[in-house]
Amino acid sequence: MPRRTHEDTEPLLSSTHMDEDDDQVSSSRKKLSFEEAVEKAGFGLFHWLLLGVCGWANASDAVEILCVSFLLPTARCDLQLSSADMGLLTASIFLGMMVGGYVWGYLADRRGRRSVLVISLTVNGTFGAVASLAPSFWLFLLLRFFSGVGVGGSIPVIFSYFSEFQPRLRRGAMISALATFWMAGNILAAGVAWLVIPRTSLNADWGWLDFQSWRLFVVLCSVPSLSSALIFRVFMPESPKFLMEAGRETEALSVFQKMFKLNNRHATKPFPALGLVIRPKDDEEKSRPSSGSRCQRFSHQLKQALDPMKQLFVGPLASRSVVLLIIFFCISFGYYGLWMWFPELFKRAEDGGSPCTNTSRVQSSENESCYPVKTAVYMEGFITAASNLPGNIFTILLMDRIGGKILLSVSMLASSVSVFIIYVVKTKTQSLIVSCVFSGVSVISWNALDVVGTELYPTQLRSSALGVFTGVGRVAAIMGNVVFGQLVDSNCAVPLLMVSALLLAGGLAALRLPQTKQTELT
Repeated sequence: MPRRTHEDTEPLLSSTHMDEDDDQVSSSRKKLSFEEAVEKAGFGLFHWLLLGVCGWANASDAVEILCVSFLLPTARCDLQLSSADMGLLTASIFLGMMVGGYVWGYLADRRGRRSVLVISLTVNGTFGAVASLAPSFWLFLLLRFFSGVGVGGSIPVIFSYFSEFQPRLRRGAMISALATFWMAGNILAAGVAWLVIPRTSLNADWGWLDFQSWRLFVVLCSVPSLSSALIFRVFMPESPKFLMEAGRETEALSVFQKMFKLNNRHATKPFPALGLVIRPKDDEEKSRPSSGSRCQRFSHQLKQALDPMKQLFVGPLASRSVVLLIIFFCISFGYYGLWMWFPELFKRAEDGGSPCTNTSRVQSSENESCYPVKTAVYMEGFITAASNLPGNIFTILLMDRIGGKILLSVSMLASSVSVFIIYVVKTKTQSLIVSCVFSGVSVISWNALDVVGTELYPTQLRSSALGVFTGVGRVAAIMGNVVFGQLVDSNCAVPLLMVSALLLAGGLAALRLPQTKQTELT
């Protein structure tokens, strides 16, 4: 009998008279691994819709984090903030992100990406909106902390979720495109601040609360997070990679079928698979105590929760985990420590001169009224945010060709140089130009780190790993903001030189990472 081809076998799959041997052969051919299933599902409309939805969620995180930096020049009067208080306020959301990062990441690896995204985005948006009604600084600080807990979950999980739909050869470019939406959120926050905060006609006196325009800005900044949560809840599927790792073959196959249908709308044949290759699961139930005291059960659950963190630092994962810890600390201290203070530094350079050497401006700022609001601060913030665009385009085009490791190292070294130049510039125009250079170069580091971080770890550890590293990054961001708050008035040069040195160290450490260009997800 001549050997049957794929075309010969296809119509026989539905035949009740197919002999048992042919059925087994066809079924084995149709059982696809994850990478094979992603390739068979094609690339098209589904992935662009996914990019839009995940991108909007990523932008919402940027809006929620950066909105504080844009309201500082006016909110400092209404809340009677010192520079040290402003440092605490910008640090509060990062403290929440540090707490939420590992917890949400662990839950995403155990319970699923989509449900964690829905809850964390809802927490972020809800507490962000309620913060607008806080009459005192300390209540505002507390509510921003809880908003940060939500942000801490959505940032690491969104990249794990998104990467697990991407074909191997397009993953780097697509993750870079997703990271570009951080710039979109930055521009959105700066643009809304520019439009809303200077308009004192939007103020309202409610007796118990003087609702200034910056409070309306805080409410508007919560809209992207809440709308993202709704979109994920109603329209988006669970990650097929997570479903396969969880042994939920039927659900995973259904996701691939939907992907295939959207990507191949004119195809006459269904998704070419009868099933998926599912790895055998470890029997966790055997190690779970069925009896014992409440304390013993809690101890066991705590051990299970901390186990992913332990796995990051044993065996072949240990060296890359240590390097990533160093990189996340260096880039987070540098980027967030500096970026959150750009509007305030621009404000101090308003009359000309470097923000660090214009001491007369600093001395008079305490007694200066916040109104009328000077829109130049928001215009400069908008320009600096928009300067991310060249770096984003660069990474989208070259990520899959060069690889994340090289881009990460080179961009961090270039960022270090640009920060040092900010320290030595003498005019406001020069300060703005160098800040734009820093913005365009540093975004390459973040985009490369997003790609490298998702490709270096297996599915069962991916979100947990990103949660741990972003948690360390939040500690660094808190330290950066506190250091700037304490020293920006007395010795502005110290934090700038610290940022430059840490970015240099992170760029050198990145050379120790393995190359992950176009690697398969494990």
